[in-house]
Amino acid sequence: MIPMPQDFSKLSVTLGDAGTIEAMPGIAALRPFSPQAVDFLNDLSRELLRADSGLGAGYSDVATFAFWCRKGSVMKMKEDYPNLESRLGKGIVFHSTPSNVAVNFAFSFASGLLAGNANIVRLPAKDFDQVRIITAAAAGLLTGKHKHLAPYLAFVKYPPDQRLHDYFSALCDVRVVWGGNETIRELRRSPLKPRATEIAFADRFSFSVLDADAYLDAEDKDAAANHFYNDTYFSDQNACTAPRIVIWTGEKKAEAKADFWPRVAALVREKYEYQPVQAVGKLNAFCLLAASHPGCLCISDDNALVRAELRAIDTDTKEYAYHSGFFMEYDAASLDDLLPMIDERCQTLSYFGNKEAITAWIMDRRPHGIDRVVPLGDTMNFTLVWDGTDLICAMSRVIRS
Repeated sequence: MIPMPQDFSKLSVTLGDAGTIEAMPGIAALRPFSPQAVDFLNDLSRELLRADSGLGAGYSDVATFAFWCRKGSVMKMKEDYPNLESRLGKGIVFHSTPSNVAVNFAFSFASGLLAGNANIVRLPAKDFDQVRIITAAAAGLLTGKHKHLAPYLAFVKYPPDQRLHDYFSALCDVRVVWGGNETIRELRRSPLKPRATEIAFADRFSFSVLDADAYLDAEDKDAAANHFYNDTYFSDQNACTAPRIVIWTGEKKAEAKADFWPRVAALVREKYEYQPVQAVGKLNAFCLLAASHPGCLCISDDNALVRAELRAIDTDTKEYAYHSGFFMEYDAASLDDLLPMIDERCQTLSYFGNKEAITAWIMDRRPHGIDRVVPLGDTMNFTLVWDGTDLICAMSRVIRS
């Protein structure tokens, strides 16, 4: 057993306690999609969705997680894994979750639990109401009906601290790191056990491909604008799935843009809380972009939605991406125009229009990047295959007999 560091001053355990963590090496792994895990997540879903509790009221990301982890949804996911009889969880998973996406930690620990593991989750540094809501609901279940699962979950919070990184890294059998390249580099200074593995979700970049003609033919254009708003402004474009570049295809691009962007702007004015400091950041982002991309044009009615119209796309275009409602925009003659910017850092392509044409183009041109192709509005929908990694398989082991 690895002793807990003696200095607890920087560590806060918000679910479980130090004894829970120290005892984890001695508990047995579960089978993937165990009845215990499925039932717990289903009851957690009910707690979060109960109309009379109001736990997730006003937080669509909490509701999204609750729908995702209900039993019907989980059993549907299980159908993708027909050969689980010989699999067990690897043991302990240490999850380091991002500071700027409130509910990522919940999807991460739920995936680790469904894979059959005990889970230590480092919560976001920022205080999110959503984290408190989900943690409180889980705590209530683990002290009551599901107390048999209490040894399998511990939520911790601490600022960067090498000793604590070292401790949790040495304790785990799988380390899952969300939050980008700097976080990965920081945690990789802490060694893992010889047989432990790591799943690292590095900085990624996402973009949208919108078919102008399909958009103009759509009956519900407000829905398309709302889907785009949810993909982008809901996370302030901080999520790796959030589009930073909008690519227009089709014949009637100018007409589509003249209709689409005012609808998005209306939603921004209604829903988005804009801070003055964001204007400075976007001005700086545009100046840097314009200096390297001649002919780049800034289109903006106000600072809450800024479009930077590009004349060309090259290998470093995505390096100038920004957040807070800053969108690079490009009119493509064909999807081949995008190839210079698509490398291994490109994660999600969201689309409006012809999915079949896009997927056929990807399989034909075989770019180094793009792990997900999803409809507009679905970029933040979590699945058990993420960034090309099957989380159930990566966090469980096969017993050959």
